[in-house]
Amino acid sequence: MRTEHQIQSKINELTLQRRSLESRLNPLPEGSPQREPLNAQLTRLEDMILMLEWVLDAPTGKYHA
Repeated sequence: MRTEHQIQSKINELTLQRRSLESRLNPLPEGSPQREPLNAQLTRLEDMILMLEWVLDAPTGKYHA
């Protein structure tokens, strides 16, 4: 099990990767063949960040309370 600090560090690392990817995407024209793989990678990064954020803010208690 990872600590909260480790999870937050991973979120920060993935956020930096996302910013780098976005800076590579911005100058590319729409419809460029290079955009598709970068967009797919960006989607995966955003999904990973979202899951890690959910882990940090996981709901507590019973599902059917």
